[in-house]
Amino acid sequence: MKIVSLCGLLGYGYSEEALDIAFSENVDYVGVDAGSTDPGPYYLGSGKSFTDRAAVKRDLALALPKALEQRAPFIIGTAGGAGGAVHTDWLVEIIKEIASEQSLSFKLGIIYSDVDKDYVLSKLDAGKVIPMCETFSLDKKAVNDSERIVSQIGIAPILDMLKEKVDVIVAGRACDTAIYAAPCIYEGYDPGLAFHMAKIMECGAMCCEPVAAADVMQGYMHKDYFELCPANPARRCSAQRAAAHTMYEQTNPFMIYEPDGEINLKNSKFEQIDERTVRISGSVFTEAKEKTLKLEGVKKVGYRTVCIGGIYDPLTIENFDFIEKTVKDFVKQNASFSPDDYTFMFRRYGSAESNMGIVIDVVGKTQEIADTICSLARSRTLHCDYIERKSSAGNVAFPFSPSDIHVGEVYEFSVFHLVKVDSLSETVKTKIEEVGK
Repeated sequence: MKIVSLCGLLGYGYSEEALDIAFSENVDYVGVDAGSTDPGPYYLGSGKSFTDRAAVKRDLALALPKALEQRAPFIIGTAGGAGGAVHTDWLVEIIKEIASEQSLSFKLGIIYSDVDKDYVLSKLDAGKVIPMCETFSLDKKAVNDSERIVSQIGIAPILDMLKEKVDVIVAGRACDTAIYAAPCIYEGYDPGLAFHMAKIMECGAMCCEPVAAADVMQGYMHKDYFELCPANPARRCSAQRAAAHTMYEQTNPFMIYEPDGEINLKNSKFEQIDERTVRISGSVFTEAKEKTLKLEGVKKVGYRTVCIGGIYDPLTIENFDFIEKTVKDFVKQNASFSPDDYTFMFRRYGSAESNMGIVIDVVGKTQEIADTICSLARSRTLHCDYIERKSSAGNVAFPFSPSDIHVGEVYEFSVFHLVKVDSLSETVKTKIEEVGK
């Protein structure tokens, strides 16, 4: 069975030549991850995508007709960057737009993985919440303060959609591996190999030289092994890269943990069978004794304003600890707001000797508060005196005018916990539509 990973993340782009090469032979399934928590909590809270709409549409518009022509189900996970219902609907809208423009018709399956607050509160009351970090507990206030909460699904809801013979699957928040493991397991292949291959393929050509998330990857599943080979002839998959990416985002180099179970890699074998292809075998899957899903929720904590500056004077850099304390004291004394209404910090970057970048980072309860505090901090930093200061002008150079940049709403994770579940599909809602017919 052949499965194609379009790229490491939908909207990152890929080589059209590589896409054509991948589809020059029969393709059974196509997959692409469309989101991540890597960009932080903002996108889940705001309902926006961190990938550009035009870039996402380009990636889909090239691949979708090829997948439909070969009757290869197209599976997309963590739609719209964060996987909430609003993100999923955003991506579905783009797909329908492409279908209309290219006169495509297909069966579309949509998986929503949002959960409501009552669901989380009931899990909390039942003692079925598991912290992922000892310092990050969960209480009712955190749940009630959340703007949006999603569950990170595994393969089960995707398997259900495949049984319905849909052509395109758009899933909300999902494990990256589920996109590629589900079709392999659906076709009866070994789950240990399926999850291992999925773990490597989900980032596109990141297991290749040169490394690239923005390119097409090909996976070939066999009974006792799988093979990986990039579609782009300019890249080669290496055993070292494949092994390295196996350990990507894992706390244990010998185990991969998923909602469905764990994959033991202690006897996994990586073989370089030709210059561009790696064969992998020996990975073993054990089903989870206790079913759990990860929940991700965010709450709004204020509004941000930042000011970016550069310091090129060694004496100013040497005295910046003093400047920072002076500025913070000045802001506290001169602001007409309570210190509880804002947070304010300096972020320092670069060399501590000849040049240093700073970001004045302010989060206020309102945008007005953030703007005012940033303005006070910026002006005082610019003109703050210190012992033996020789310059008569400003301490900081600002690359932009205006110097103060309105970032807008700020979110932080309020829920980032596992919950015990009776079914790995209990948090999903699904629907199937006929598009273009």
